[in-house]
Amino acid sequence: QVQVVESGGGLVQAGESLRLSCTASGLPFDNYAMGWFRQAPGKEREGVSCITWNGAFTDYADSVKGRFTISRDNTKNTLYLQMNSLKPEDTAMYYCAADVICPLYNEYARYRGQGTQVTVSS
Repeated sequence: QVQVVESGGGLVQAGESLRLSCTASGLPFDNYAMGWFRQAPGKEREGVSCITWNGAFTDYADSVKGRFTISRDNTKNTLYLQMNSLKPEDTAMYYCAADVICPLYNEYARYRGQGTQVTVSS
């Protein structure tokens, strides 16, 4: 059974940092490109970042470039998203996804988690 579980969300003030984690099981983690998506209330889901199976290539939405860093540890089947200099507009539900298209040409993902909420206050 495939499980994709996010953690690390929370409430922070603008300018602060958070690190999201995503642990996947029941799938060939080290074969898949992985990604993070987010969806704010009333807005469409958007791709935030992705990373290829070996970490050699990463892609970021323009809105987070220079502030967010994606990484992975294939020995732990875990994906990370380090988010620095957070802004109120980063407030959203963040979803981890497995087997994505990287670079983020579209929102395809074979598997998604249930999400973790990130709220940034001004």
